Amino acid sequence: MKTALSRRHTLGLAFAAAMLWGTAAARATPADDARAFINTFGQQMVAIVNSNRSLSEKKSAFQPLLENNVDIDSIGRTCLGRYWRVATPEQRTRFLSLFHQVVVNSITDQIGDYRGVTFTIGRVTPSGTDQAVDTVINRPEQPAVNAQWIVSFGSGRPMVMDVVAEGPRLSVTTQQDYASFLSQHNGSIDALLHALERKVAAHNAPAQAH
Repeated sequence: MKTALSRRHTLGLAFAAAMLWGTAAARATPADDARAFINTFGQQMVAIVNSNRSLSEKKSAFQPLLENNVDIDSIGRTCLGRYWRVATPEQRTRFLSLFHQVVVNSITDQIGDYRGVTFTIGRVTPSGTDQAVDTVINRPEQPAVNAQWIVSFGSGRPMVMDVVAEGPRLSVTTQQDYASFLSQHNGSIDALLHALERKVAAHNAPAQAH
């Protein structure tokens, strides 16, 4: 009798646990996952911004964080548009290396030497097969920045695939800029690479001067 009761008790607990697990799993939607991902990513960025590190140290801390959470290669290929298909393997490698530096520099330039930055999450909506997460970044004595992060799960884990900040998507405006430059330089990818190299070198020059 005891054995039968124990067995029924164990089966009952297992059934209850399975029901609870199933209910929790049912609540975990792509929107929930995207929200949790951006919340963690955003809080990590804010922690770097609000730290007492120098701007160069913040930049160094940002680089691996961005590399791990933003699919910069995919954004870069989108930004190069149709020219990606005609670029040589060597040109593609050079372009992506420079694009990574451009992205990190552009983000750190927006940071400045701020303290007391806060990051809040708004609604999450579908964006094709991805999820668009609305956020507000508040900086002391500066206008709030509304940024929307496009999160994809295509690689098997969440990654930022694009950013919309106070206007069109980053990939769209950058693609337009690159296409305009290339059309003015007879479609020369090497000319674009040289321009990006100069841009990166000019940005890094003040830091090297110290």
